[in-house]
Amino acid sequence: MELTLLGTGAPDGLPRPSCPCAACATARGPWARAATALLVDDALLLDLTPGAVFAAARAGHSLGAVRQVLLTHPHDGPAVELPPTLPPAGRVPDGQVLTLISGHRVRAVPMDAPGTGYEVGSPDGERLLYLPPGAAPAGLDGRAEHPYDLVLCDVVGRPDAVARLRSVGAVGPATEVIAVHLDHDAPPGPALDRLLAAAGARAVPDGTTLVVGEYPVVPDVPRRVLVTGGARSGKSLEAERRLETFPEVVYVATGGRREGDPEWAARVALHRERRPGAWRTEETCEVAELLGAEGPPLLVDCLSLWLTDAMDRVGAWEDARWREGGQEALRARARELVAAVRGARRQVVLVTNEVGAGVVPATAAGRRFRDELGRLNAAVAAECEEVLLVVAGQAVVVRG
Repeated sequence: MELTLLGTGAPDGLPRPSCPCAACATARGPWARAATALLVDDALLLDLTPGAVFAAARAGHSLGAVRQVLLTHPHDGPAVELPPTLPPAGRVPDGQVLTLISGHRVRAVPMDAPGTGYEVGSPDGERLLYLPPGAAPAGLDGRAEHPYDLVLCDVVGRPDAVARLRSVGAVGPATEVIAVHLDHDAPPGPALDRLLAAAGARAVPDGTTLVVGEYPVVPDVPRRVLVTGGARSGKSLEAERRLETFPEVVYVATGGRREGDPEWAARVALHRERRPGAWRTEETCEVAELLGAEGPPLLVDCLSLWLTDAMDRVGAWEDARWREGGQEALRARARELVAAVRGARRQVVLVTNEVGAGVVPATAAGRRFRDELGRLNAAVAAECEEVLLVVAGQAVVVRG
């Protein structure tokens, strides 16, 4: 089954007309995207968009052989003129199956938002799933019989759609996931590629033709990632976004609870509200034990609070205890953590702080914490395939 993406953007395209935002200002040339529309084996057109005939011609195809046009979502704005060679556009009711004269079978998949998803099977048995913008499958019960060969969906806007499909086995290790309906909320250029690669997905330019069922180009998801940055830099959000497409994640909160501290409680509540409901939270500093166990991905937030706890345990804040064994006890505990990161078999994203680039602490204990965190960050980074530095909400690749 051959699939040509006539467009890969949101319904309004990218850049949006008359939008002054930075994302639209930089969406030029290869970064510009027409509204998403798919041409399957020159026989089926999914979503009719302005300029579809010319987009197909630029990709080396014709719409003259199209026998069915199906819409996935309400098309707002001016009516799209139907080319004279195309049949009228329509929809398949949820759950029903349409068999085309070409031998393709199309099943309508219900969504949790306005629109219809389509599962398309070829005469040779390849299967793809195409979801509308801003929607995820509804009512997924039981395990899928087989993973799809290809899934096209709004990975940036609805990462939980991929998580739901993974949870039932509809997206497997060999499923190629393509991000479509890309809007100006998606980061530009390499930042988008990095975000999608962390989800096991990728984006392609308009006009790309894919052969469904061939050996897919599935990005390698880094097993160990360190995300560092200053206070309120966006590092925790960056770490969370890297795991949003996974159905189960263990969030390791090393800060714990602080009785009588409403400001800290507000911070914790903000993080909880932002995380997907299916994630499980572990409030513990026994991170090495979790790293050594099998299980779903871990998100450890953060190493600086872990170090605070470790220094409390060995009395490293006091000069005398630091000299009389506290230093060695702390570094032994740090070595245990680093060794656990090295040996981790599950996927892990770790968050930490950069505290050595600002004012020099006024106390010996403060300088001690700064120095030990710097050493810990360097040792953990050495064991990670990817290291990101987040500055003003923008992630810079340090390694990977």
